[in-house]
Amino acid sequence: MLTADEDGKADWDDALLLQRATELGRVIFTQDSDFLVLAAAWQTSHREFSGLVYAHQLRVTIGGAIHDLVLIASLMRLEEMRNRVEFLPL
Repeated sequence: MLTADEDGKADWDDALLLQRATELGRVIFTQDSDFLVLAAAWQTSHREFSGLVYAHQLRVTIGGAIHDLVLIASLMRLEEMRNRVEFLPL
């Protein structure tokens, strides 16, 4: 796991963060719905990204999100997440 803050990129806009995650071969987990709009635009324009997992703050507990993220990480390869958006809870 790597947060944008730990990576020194906390002040970057969403598109740069999604590009950075893709360059690092990482999937983004977010509760920011702006990423859904961005991912949809990238899918439509066939722009590659490494994947996105979205959870609405009011629809999943922290424990539930962690459980589902561990499940995704253990069952899916990075290639399977490419250009994909998953929603929590599963």
